Amino acid sequence: MERELNEEELQDLFAWIDKIPLSRPKRHITRDFSDAVMAAEVVKYFFPKLVDLHNYVSANSTQQKLSNWNLLNRKVFSKLDFHVPEETLKKIAQSTTGAIVPVLSTLREKIEKKLEYTTNNILDMEYYDTRNQEKPHEEIQQTEIRLLTQLEELKKDEKNRQKNSKVERAVKFYSDMDPAFQQMLKEKEKAIMSLMESVEILQMKVNKLEHLVHLKDVRIQDLTQHLETYKARGNTH
Repeated sequence: MERELNEEELQDLFAWIDKIPLSRPKRHITRDFSDAVMAAEVVKYFFPKLVDLHNYVSANSTQQKLSNWNLLNRKVFSKLDFHVPEETLKKIAQSTTGAIVPVLSTLREKIEKKLEYTTNNILDMEYYDTRNQEKPHEEIQQTEIRLLTQLEELKKDEKNRQKNSKVERAVKFYSDMDPAFQQMLKEKEKAIMSLMESVEILQMKVNKLEHLVHLKDVRIQDLTQHLETYKARGNTH
């Protein structure tokens, strides 16, 4: 995180920040981010459920700035697998030149990594829930697992019953049949069963993909509304 950025990397970072609608005009990056409010807004833009902006108060005093940064460090950055050392936070709160740049650069990397992870594992949406709901989530998951297990057992029982019934009918049907023709029919049945299983697996994959697409659409809609809200705020000032 302490690596110094070259000029090209620095301009790229500034361009990335400029694309994010923030509540205050971006004039001087060292002072703009000294109280952690705009840093919280950056994370909020990408992960709305991860940050409660009411917890971060615009401040001039170093003590309040540090309070904001410590809260952001503990409540938000930790969920991005990110931690800023106390000494660095003090430098940022005191508007020390250059102190904020490596922090924002690393924050960008963590955000992009988490966005990539979210795209690949979007069903894990509860990760971004900032409220303390871990216990209800666990109980719901355990209940779902128990119900799914029971459902699978019922399906197996039904399949076994149907299979046994088919076997009984098949034995009676095959007993009066020419052996060569009987063997050919058995092979055809195996091929059909294999195809039916493949179709069932493909259908499950299609259903899962449709669900993922729906969740992504919801996420895009959420981000779009978030962007429009900030644009509306900007137009009123």
